[in-house]
Amino acid sequence: MTDTLIIRRPDDWHLHLRDGAMLAAVAPHSADFGRAIIMPNLVPPVVTGAQAADYRARILAALPAGAALQPQMTLYLTDSTDPADVLAAHRDGIIRAVKLYPAGATTNSASGVTDFDRVRPVLEAMAEAGIPLCVHGEVTDPAVDIFDREAVFIDRVLDPVRRATPGLRVVMEHITTSDGVDYARAGGDDLAATITTHHLVINRNAILAGGIRPHYYCLPVAKRESHRLALRNAATSGDARFFLGTDSAPHADSAKLQPCGCAGCFTAPNTMSILAQVFEQDGALDRLEAFASLNGAAFYGLPPNDDRITLTRRDTPATYPTSITAGDETVTVFDPGFALYWHLEKK
Repeated sequence: MTDTLIIRRPDDWHLHLRDGAMLAAVAPHSADFGRAIIMPNLVPPVVTGAQAADYRARILAALPAGAALQPQMTLYLTDSTDPADVLAAHRDGIIRAVKLYPAGATTNSASGVTDFDRVRPVLEAMAEAGIPLCVHGEVTDPAVDIFDREAVFIDRVLDPVRRATPGLRVVMEHITTSDGVDYARAGGDDLAATITTHHLVINRNAILAGGIRPHYYCLPVAKRESHRLALRNAATSGDARFFLGTDSAPHADSAKLQPCGCAGCFTAPNTMSILAQVFEQDGALDRLEAFASLNGAAFYGLPPNDDRITLTRRDTPATYPTSITAGDETVTVFDPGFALYWHLEKK
């Protein structure tokens, strides 16, 4: 059995770092990643190149000395986004991509897109410039069951948008269904999908069976077991269309443990140990590097990270904090529900 795994430094192509005290608390837990696509859904959201530059400076200030992480900034797409500002921010190296939230789809998405015809000029400019669109793929129609929102989004929104905008590079973020897997596999070189750590581990029973577990509640919500297995198959296949985007999304317990609690799983502290365990379980340790370190960089047109990380399998489980403190608040760390024997070695 392999007990030492050395891979190129991984990237996180979907990460929430928040701001203020929360940023200061959570950023160090992502410091071992090489690059990370940073989500722009702050309050207020990051909608201009100047705001993205300012946010990047705050992130860098929050990272510990010697951190590997290079924040890759995004802009929050709204009905009034200026194509010229997007192009300028990308040209100047401020942003790597633009994020699409359908209005009301998830945390801090109220400012998202309500009319896709209004953002068509932005999407056309992005296609011409090669700027990727990162998509939260759920419809918000209240008539659509929450477990069907991803599949319906593909049919009603994503496929029509891609057909209307040839050449637009799209990342289907945090896919949760076999429908998402199949659509990504059927796409061309301009389509890819990220898969989170937690969606490889939990299904909807983890949230609902035997009592409600708010710390497993996320959006898109975890689906039935057949969908989880489809995600595992895609992630461990080595297929270049699929890569890691943790969607690590910290929320204070005071906001999670409410009658109407926030959605999100904080997986940054233990993601690599969980992934190594998952890939070992599926006999695919030799393909972890592709998923975590190679495929995403290739899609974004970037070289793989030059340096490496080491994961070591030991007889004693790795230990991670069950929670962290952010200002006066507590943030619970995702519990995969099984012991983690792969240790990320620290230099």
